[in-house]
Amino acid sequence: MTDAPAYTLPAYDRRRLTPGIVHIGLGNFHRAHMAVYLDDLFARGEALDWAILGAGVRAPDARMRDALKAQDCLSTVIELDPAGKTARRIGAMVDFIEVQPDNAALIAAMTRPEIRIVSLTVTEGGYYVDPATGRFDPTHPDIRADANSPDRPATAFGAILAALKARRAKGIAPFTVMSCDNLPGNGHVTRAAVAGLARLSDPALADWVEAQVAFPNGMVDRITPATGPRERAMAAAFGLGDDPVPVTCEPFRQWVLEDHFPAGRPPLEQVGVTFTDHVHAYEMMKIRILNGGHAIIAYPGGLLDIEYVHEAMAEPLISGFLDKVERDEIIPIVPPVPNTDLAAYYALIRDRFSNPEVADTERRLCLDGSNRQPKFIIPSIADNLARGHLPRGLILESALWCRYCMGLSDAGKVIEPNDPNWDRLQAAARAATADPMAWLGMADIYGAVGRDPTVQAAFAAYLADLGARGVRAVLRDYLSS
Repeated sequence: MTDAPAYTLPAYDRRRLTPGIVHIGLGNFHRAHMAVYLDDLFARGEALDWAILGAGVRAPDARMRDALKAQDCLSTVIELDPAGKTARRIGAMVDFIEVQPDNAALIAAMTRPEIRIVSLTVTEGGYYVDPATGRFDPTHPDIRADANSPDRPATAFGAILAALKARRAKGIAPFTVMSCDNLPGNGHVTRAAVAGLARLSDPALADWVEAQVAFPNGMVDRITPATGPRERAMAAAFGLGDDPVPVTCEPFRQWVLEDHFPAGRPPLEQVGVTFTDHVHAYEMMKIRILNGGHAIIAYPGGLLDIEYVHEAMAEPLISGFLDKVERDEIIPIVPPVPNTDLAAYYALIRDRFSNPEVADTERRLCLDGSNRQPKFIIPSIADNLARGHLPRGLILESALWCRYCMGLSDAGKVIEPNDPNWDRLQAAARAATADPMAWLGMADIYGAVGRDPTVQAAFAAYLADLGARGVRAVLRDYLSS
């Protein structure tokens, strides 16, 4: 019998760590990204007073807490390099706050003076943004409930606000609020959510938040698949027992931040984080080229019953579709990025999508289109229109999304619900076969783009063609045009 492959443990004495950060949302991405950067920093003997207290406000967070507390808050992270997998145990988190309906324990933890950063990974759709306006939605039922019971908040933003209010009352300086989600201007969006919620019940507190609390913008990047039996078996093969929540990820990672941390921050530049005043340029590059690219390969792959992203990239029609849309319609509208060649960046993205070890699924990429399309695809359509160019490839992508939401693949296999708004999307998609405006008229998603007559004509033609001839024929014609 051969020994199990080796894995590495934290290269520092965890007993010396003290918390400086509360992080809300202990999903796979956080544990493969921010926690890894801090683990690297602690291994240098630096910033040991910046350890993480994990937190959550949803039922799945309680299950994650149970799993991580059972293993001393250590996370398994397996990097899936085609040249060879490596595994490590990440020790940057020292405790996980009890998950409670009123968030009392979370608020108490965030009120502690040593907590100087509160960070979040709550997904793109978790910021209560009205897609039609791109602004904070004060009418959302969750927000109204927190506004009516500010001392017993159920949302992350309500808990943050309650803790900021308690710190102000005690004369403790406010912590910095740092979003780690894939959102354009994620700091601005987070500020709008916290201050917007405050304005519903305490306008003076809202004014104080806007004047005194820092919300730095940031760009985060690392492909991190969901955990399933394959990932758990992989952890066991490394000798890590029955860890129920291991994380797998690609070797690549990137983090770009505004240096706006009045209460202090760990020296993350020592472990590869870029601090810059030009975060917006990096985030547009990433959101349009990478996240938009994911959407471009997602729906044709889903309609062709392709399971994995690397398999979609191996299909010449899909990878060719991606190349043409990126080259003709996305890269030309992305502004310059400091010290970055956009063509080289796209080549790197293409290699990352093609990594077979990651085994990212097409279904994951297809998830939550109603939140992702208005951020990753529709702005690129609008920018092309503003330049006088009709982006046929991006419009075809939108028709493919519509076709996917009808719920049947080209081979007639049922596509299970894959969006928080699936029922609405499916009804609109099926109605669009007779009236394309049933789809494009979803103003909260398409806005003015859906009212453009040239977009309407191209979308209607593509949708009819997909129904009549199927994905392969339509992609073949597009690539030869």
